[in-house]
This record gives sequence, structure tokens and C-alpha cells, in this order.
Amino acid sequence: MNAMIFAAGLGTRLRPLTDKMPKAMVSFMGKPLLWYAVKSVEKAGADRVVVNVHHFAGIIEDYLRSEKWDSEVIISDERDELLDTGGGIVKAFPLFKPDEPVLIRNADIVTSFDLKKLVDFHKNRNSDASLLVMERESSRYLIFDDEMNMCGWKNVSTGEKIVMRDCGTGTDFGFCGIHILNYDYIRSLGGVRKFSIIEGYLNTGAERYIAGYELPEGNDWFDVGSVEKLKEAEDFYKRIDRYKEK
Repeated sequence: MNAMIFAAGLGTRLRPLTDKMPKAMVSFMGKPLLWYAVKSVEKAGADRVVVNVHHFAGIIEDYLRSEKWDSEVIISDERDELLDTGGGIVKAFPLFKPDEPVLIRNADIVTSFDLKKLVDFHKNRNSDASLLVMERESSRYLIFDDEMNMCGWKNVSTGEKIVMRDCGTGTDFGFCGIHILNYDYIRSLGGVRKFSIIEGYLNTGAERYIAGYELPEGNDWFDVGSVEKLKEAEDFYKRIDRYKEK
């Protein structure tokens, strides 16, 4: 199975930590965030992992070469232009093993959730893409019908709403930054250009099946893309002794 880790972002919300390093290399519980990201997708079954780079790209490349991984780790170079999530996936497409799904996650997500459960769900559901979601406060929501098929999106700050298909009553979920896409679905997203993968889902969702998998109770999840959230997550894990001695 393929995996991809988004590690190209500028990490502006993590300044001053990211003044001299990429956000994927920011320390969490004694190791770079990137270490946890790679290990999580390897545990889920990925044997080829693509990491995209842009901001302080050389630091990430040197780090990946310095560690011993259980998978083949490959760089997708976005030094020339940061392509956003959708564009990053499309650019990396030639690096993926053909005809195998791609498990994708942000480097700045920390969670106890076993990603293998999302992989199994995706295989059993036979969807084009499967997204880890949860009920949480957000300014933007994905909307799912009663069968957890994605049917729309809305921005509560601006009032903007996009509906791709009948949602019925519809339920709003926040995206968790972890998803799995079929190889052929990525091919259908078109050529390399700058765009968000959520935009890609909205543009294809009327013809494709984008499924949601709700984060099960008992699993913690943190977006550590800001200094405040990073500290909050570290304080939480120190209290429960998770990640100690790893």
C-alpha cells in the first residue's frame, strides 16, 4: 500500500519554532512530528511512503535519510511551487505503486487512532475515497448523508454552502486530515496544478463515492499546527504517559 505525508507547509502558526525548520520537524515528545507520521502509516500497512517537501526541504531530506524505516520513503519535491493538498497528491502520483490505494495524512496531526481501521473500512466500503472525520467545532464542515456518503460542504463563517447530491437531513463533520484514496481516483483528478483536495472531492463527489469514517470514541486527536495546540497535545500525552519511552 502507498502512503503520503504532507510535510511541505510553511508552518506559519508554529512560529517561532518554524523560523529555522519545517513544521514536520518540530519536536513532539522528543521526536519530530514526521517520525510519528511515518510510523503511523507503516503500522497501517504502507510499504511505500511519499513525503512532499517545500519549506526547508533539505532538512526533511537529511532527516529521512538518517533514519531506518520499515518502508521505502520517497521525496516529492515541491520546492518550485507549493501546490496545496490536491496539487501535491497529483504531483506525487507517478511515485505511487500502481493500482494500490494511497493513505494520506498531514504531518501536524497527532492521534491514538489506528489508521489500519480506516484502511479496512475503505476496502470494505469500496469507496473512491474514505475520510476520517469527527464531530468538532470548525469554521468549515463536510456534510454526510445517513449512509456517511459525502454530499456537501459549508463554511459557517461566510454562509457559503455546496451541495453535490441529496443529503437528506445531513450531518456536519470536521475533517481530521487523514484519508485514503484509490489509485484510479487520483488519476481522475487531472493534471498538476495548485488546488485543495477538498475542492477535488467537491468537484467529483456527484459521480464518485466519498465516504466518511467517524473517529471512534476513546481515540484522541489533535491538530498541532499551532504553538498552543502543540503544547496542549504534549500536556495531554504527558498526563496519560502515552509515547513515553518510544
